[in-house]
Amino acid sequence: MIRHLIFDVDGTIWDSTAIVAKGWNLAIEETGYTDTVITAEMLQKEFGKTMDVIADDLFGAEPDREKRKLLLDRCCYHEHQLLEENEKDISYPGMYACMEKLAAIYDLYIVSNCQKGYIELVLEKNHMAHLIRDYECFGNTGVTKGETIRILMERCGIRQEEAVYIGDTLGDQEASDAAGIPFLYAAYGFGDVKDAKLQIDRFADLPIVLEELNRTGWKG
Repeated sequence: MIRHLIFDVDGTIWDSTAIVAKGWNLAIEETGYTDTVITAEMLQKEFGKTMDVIADDLFGAEPDREKRKLLLDRCCYHEHQLLEENEKDISYPGMYACMEKLAAIYDLYIVSNCQKGYIELVLEKNHMAHLIRDYECFGNTGVTKGETIRILMERCGIRQEEAVYIGDTLGDQEASDAAGIPFLYAAYGFGDVKDAKLQIDRFADLPIVLEELNRTGWKG
């Protein structure tokens, strides 16, 4: 029986890419380390990777790794400021109502490759901190998402056969495999996963898919 749901953030719970792109361009203008212009579409292809890999992908034209790190720090600072100020709902349709329904049945968690403080901001802006049992991120662990999922599972006493990871990218699928738990593909997100055995096309479909999974069992 699935009892524990572990969620990705970007492309699964909300889409912050337009706001984040604006913040990152402010950081680029501020530092002058690169003339790259960041778009939401670029970030959709990068989100799901660890922050250091994103910095290398987007800011590789700056050969000084320390400068790339400083630029990424400024990017994170500005994105947090803009997300904090944002009053528009950027979560996927029906997300909060569905999370409330799920929290009455399952234990809910978040694992992301994001920086420190980002998940806390997600919980604050979506008024859902009371729904989430625990969370972990790359900014705290410094390891792969699969390893970060395992860290959270060990800390919370979550058994592999009782958990599922919900995400939207091939990297999320690979992380789920590494953690030894089923992957449930959020097809409305940023990625393109061809061979997912479990899939939702909108957030509101999640309770139905989970009910069916618990009825029939996981056939990995």
